[in-house]
Amino acid sequence: MGKWPRLDKIEMIDGPIDKQSYERQIKKLQDRLLDLHIHDLRTGGRVLICLDGWDAAGKGGMIERMVAGLEPKSVQVWRIGAPTPEEQGRHYLWRFWNRLPAPGNWAIFDRTWYGRVLVERIEGFCEKSAWERAYREINEFERQLADDGVRIVKLLVHVSAEEQKRRMIERLSKPSKHYKIGLEDFRNIAKRKQYLDAYDDMLERTDTEHAPWHVVASDEKMHARLKGLKIVADRLGEGVKIEDHELDPRILEAAYEAWGWRPEKSADGKK
Repeated sequence: MGKWPRLDKIEMIDGPIDKQSYERQIKKLQDRLLDLHIHDLRTGGRVLICLDGWDAAGKGGMIERMVAGLEPKSVQVWRIGAPTPEEQGRHYLWRFWNRLPAPGNWAIFDRTWYGRVLVERIEGFCEKSAWERAYREINEFERQLADDGVRIVKLLVHVSAEEQKRRMIERLSKPSKHYKIGLEDFRNIAKRKQYLDAYDDMLERTDTEHAPWHVVASDEKMHARLKGLKIVADRLGEGVKIEDHELDPRILEAAYEAWGWRPEKSADGKK
């Protein structure tokens, strides 16, 4: 759609925010997400939230805040790594079709099918003709889902090279975070220029009306989490009217028979 600046040119600093203000804002956004989630549970809505971005950009922390307070049985978080032996040799979208949300469910992907035009492109895991073809295939895949009623939110979480280095060194310095870093991280860091090119191509060629991209600068984690949750809430809230849900009269009757309980009336005479 031609609207994206190169990632290394976007503004990364948002200014200070105190912890108390952050906690207040994040709780408000989490409450909005819960309202939307309950709406989908009642109506059978399906939601697909996709996060891609650099190593140590903060995708995991953003997802943790996103799902906090949601109904856990109907939210699935998929952390995507290398394909399993069963998945190898099949079409690369096959393993994602198997993880799509059922009615009333939200599926959150920590890395996605865009690996085809990112890591697989850069590391040579597929032929150039295959990853070039993937832009069309991905757009068609998302178009099919949107046409079938799935609401899609795509976030690209971006971190500067300097802040990524600082976070990586922190992981190396803390034994409790050693599991978060591997040799592949350093291979990716060494190819940052190539990844920047790949991200730019991805944004330019797969930013569509039915599944637009949203770039979140994440050098400041608190700002990034607030931005990410707000984007999701705003996108999922489009055209949705949240209303109080009346209890089924049969449930009220069952409660009366079990405990003799009736709902109290308010001052205006409403229950």
